[in-house]
Amino acid sequence: MMRSFPKMILVGVAILILWQILVMLLALPVYILPGPIAVGLALWNNLALIADHALVTLIEILAGLVFGVSLGVAVAIIMAWSSSMRALFQPLLIFSQAIPIFALAPILTLWFGYGFGSKIVMTLLIIFFPVASAFFDGLMRTRSDWLELAQIMRAPPFRVMFFLRVPAAMPSLASGLNIAAVYAPIGAVIGEWVGASRGLGYLMLLANGRAKIDLMFAALIVLVVMTMLLRAAVHVISNKVLSRYIQT
Repeated sequence: MMRSFPKMILVGVAILILWQILVMLLALPVYILPGPIAVGLALWNNLALIADHALVTLIEILAGLVFGVSLGVAVAIIMAWSSSMRALFQPLLIFSQAIPIFALAPILTLWFGYGFGSKIVMTLLIIFFPVASAFFDGLMRTRSDWLELAQIMRAPPFRVMFFLRVPAAMPSLASGLNIAAVYAPIGAVIGEWVGASRGLGYLMLLANGRAKIDLMFAALIVLVVMTMLLRAAVHVISNKVLSRYIQT
């Protein structure tokens, strides 16, 4: 990740240059597509406002990520532990993905209000499946010779699960976490679009309604940067955890 960071910066700069050239050549009005210079000025002039809304969205994302990952890990372990629980939870996992997430947003807002609750639950729901699915797949793919050795040594099921199967499934969990880090901001912003008084999603709707497209793009860019930083942080942490398990 660190080695690719300079390349990501170069790609970002190239996109900004092409964006500015396109706006200049086509002479597009600001209310259609503002250039990166106009967006940068809007970001600078409204820095305190954007930072205040970004903090709200960040709290929603982190809280939803913590609860969603915890629930996904717990459900994956339960399904791997018991075949009866697997028969119960697997259809529910599939059913949860059959419902469009946009359709749930108004219901969650009605149930949990316009504050943090509905956005956290929305974020939880959108990242729960990739975490639970990836981790469960890793738990079920534990090497058979390891399980046979544990059975020969008469290891109790608890130790087999938490000292053998869970460590062996950590790479799969890391993959699920990397996906969850990208999906988490989507859940928070969808919740803010449906009903909120603060947050980057709310700010984008407000700016769009007032034809401040440069401010809308500024909020969007902050959201993109926040998502990339979150993804990078999760990647670094998961790599450190994986290296620890590999060493041990």
